[in-house]
Amino acid sequence: MADTHVLFVEDDDVIREATQLALERVGFTVTAVADGLLGLEAFRADRPDIALLDVMVPGLDGVSLCRRIRDESTVPVIMLSARADAIDVVLGLEAGADDYVTKPFDGAVLVARIRAVLRRFGHAAGSGGTGSGAGGAPRETGGVLVFGDVAIDTEGMEVRRGGAHVGLTPTEMRLLLEFSSAPGTVLSRDRLLERVWDYGWGGDTRVVDVHVQRLRTKIGQDRIETVRGFGYKLRA
Repeated sequence: MADTHVLFVEDDDVIREATQLALERVGFTVTAVADGLLGLEAFRADRPDIALLDVMVPGLDGVSLCRRIRDESTVPVIMLSARADAIDVVLGLEAGADDYVTKPFDGAVLVARIRAVLRRFGHAAGSGGTGSGAGGAPRETGGVLVFGDVAIDTEGMEVRRGGAHVGLTPTEMRLLLEFSSAPGTVLSRDRLLERVWDYGWGGDTRVVDVHVQRLRTKIGQDRIETVRGFGYKLRA
């Protein structure tokens, strides 16, 4: 990942400079800026491979910047927050962020999280296969799975609902592919964290819950069922 370009938006000079050095030491190219408006300009000029956005930055806050980026691109976004506050976390994820890290953070942990996100985005089709599980989803010619009015082209990485194209981020696509690999089977939040977010350790299940809600708004609220106390399942 030596050619990976990271956009880093952080207004604290010490954190920004130390983190930039830590990322550059492992081979990343880093554009580091101190406010959200500069971050938006840098994003549009450089088209980075991943964006790290602090929630509380001047000019344009991190959540608003994430929304602006998501309007233009599916580039992965990690939010950074000084608090593990539920509101900060949920707002960032609802704005389209793929993950979040709370400060203070260890540089090695941040690098690991960045690499995990990049692996997911580099292998959007590799979330566990498309074989049928419980419920036996019908398969059409050309690798298209159909669930009600939702059609998933597992080769072209496209989703249609009622014939209309559905725009999914790579994380949302991996989540949907994970569900479609086992329709009718309850998938726990821990399994989804491991398979979709590539977490080899415990993670915050709010990441899963918010992404499921985002996916529901796009493919239908009743398509993914909550099984209270266990997880979620795709209705075949």
